[in-house]
Amino acid sequence: MKITAQEEYGLRILLRIARHDQKEGISIPAISEIEGISTAYVGKLTRTLRIAGYINSTPGYKGGYVLARPATAININQVMKVLGGALFSKEFCQDYPGALKLCTNSVDCSIRSLWQMIQLTVDQLLDRVTLQDLISPEQESSALLESILHQHAS
Repeated sequence: MKITAQEEYGLRILLRIARHDQKEGISIPAISEIEGISTAYVGKLTRTLRIAGYINSTPGYKGGYVLARPATAININQVMKVLGGALFSKEFCQDYPGALKLCTNSVDCSIRSLWQMIQLTVDQLLDRVTLQDLISPEQESSALLESILHQHAS
């Protein structure tokens, strides 16, 4: 399993917007320069985040992007699914049937059980994480995320 560039950059952009404290927001060129991502890609990802309702654009010469809702109300699991989809979806088996049109293991598949369990575990953990949890510096966020993980394991 890999995190895609779209998921990584999209989450970084959302965090950059959340950390920006000016009322008019932060522009695509500013995000591009700070994050080292092309302006075209920042534009594509901000559009995705705007359509999903996570950010709003502010008009005018000094306009930019701001959060559409408080960081505490932005669920990271939902953001990741908007940016890249679930790790394992119901369509997954249809996408990898092998040389046949129907997977030879479509009725009895222990691998599918593994993917479903991984997806469930990831969902349960990421459902407990908000954008606010990631705004702090890495050391603070890391401690907070560890506490969430330990709560999940209990």
